[in-house]
Amino acid sequence: MTDPQVTIIVAPRERFSHTRNSLESIYQYTEYPFQLIYVDGNSPSHIQRYLQEQAQEKGFELIRTNHYLCPNHARNLGLRQVNTKYVVFIDNDVEVTSGWLKALVDCAEQTGATIVSPLICQHQPLHTEIHCAGGESGVKVETKGETTKRRIIEKIYQQGRQVADVRPQLQRQKTGLAEFHCMIVRTEIFEQLGLLDEALLNTKEHVDLCMLVTEAGGSIYIEPESIVTYVPGPPVKWSDLHFYMLRWSDEWEMASLKRLSEKWNLTEDEYFEKKYNSLGRRRHYTIISPLIKSIFGRKVHRIEKFMKKMDHALNNYLTNSYARKYLQGKQNPVQTQPAKPAMTASSQS
Repeated sequence: MTDPQVTIIVAPRERFSHTRNSLESIYQYTEYPFQLIYVDGNSPSHIQRYLQEQAQEKGFELIRTNHYLCPNHARNLGLRQVNTKYVVFIDNDVEVTSGWLKALVDCAEQTGATIVSPLICQHQPLHTEIHCAGGESGVKVETKGETTKRRIIEKIYQQGRQVADVRPQLQRQKTGLAEFHCMIVRTEIFEQLGLLDEALLNTKEHVDLCMLVTEAGGSIYIEPESIVTYVPGPPVKWSDLHFYMLRWSDEWEMASLKRLSEKWNLTEDEYFEKKYNSLGRRRHYTIISPLIKSIFGRKVHRIEKFMKKMDHALNNYLTNSYARKYLQGKQNPVQTQPAKPAMTASSQS
């Protein structure tokens, strides 16, 4: 195939320190022809240099901004450049397995699916523990007397199970949920839906897309012959910290949940109450709690409580500072390093 049918868009998820592992995984294990667009939202200088070198060597298109990006903004920067039949969205902390892309394309071609999700694993060792094997999304309407409630449906299948324990049970089938860790999408659906919703700054954007696709008459499949793993982790490098705190900021999460609620006319029930009450939870269990344990060897509740207050204050300052600089018409220009003409897996491996 001289003209690839697939464009892979790599977008930053929450940190930059897994960039090399993820990108090298794609080129090592992707035999199926593809184009690649890498969106770099203000990575630290050593990552920036690495990506520039790799773009020159492998011939992919590199798009960089000198400010951090929310995930859907990053994906849309790449999506605007796509002219292939399919687009793959994949995060910059995901590693793939041999044959992963061909299996996704085969599933889409044979079923007519709008979205196909691989079997998504989590943590290390790679490809052993399931994160998402499909799921459910949608709105459940409950009417009692004159009261109607619209409740969000979000359910992930098999999370936390060992692949070896459930692999024989998994098969290609329709499902209701795919995640942006990795999914392949028919590009034509965006002519109908428009670009991804950038008002969903940091959470539930995958649920939104899946519901929109279903509402538009599209279908979602899970293809367990394709396996990838996302490698979550705290911001292991100091250079990751600022982006991580912004990415999981109270403001971004609150704004995203409010947008989801208003867009789908949802009832603000216990689902949303639980989310609002747990703002900052990721920063707490990946930064604050480990830091206290590393210093004192155990939990110290008074110090933990004090540091959580400091974290919320700092997080508020960082978010407001970012908004003043980049969300009020003062964004830095996008820098593009165009791709070379030939971009297939075989020529880039």
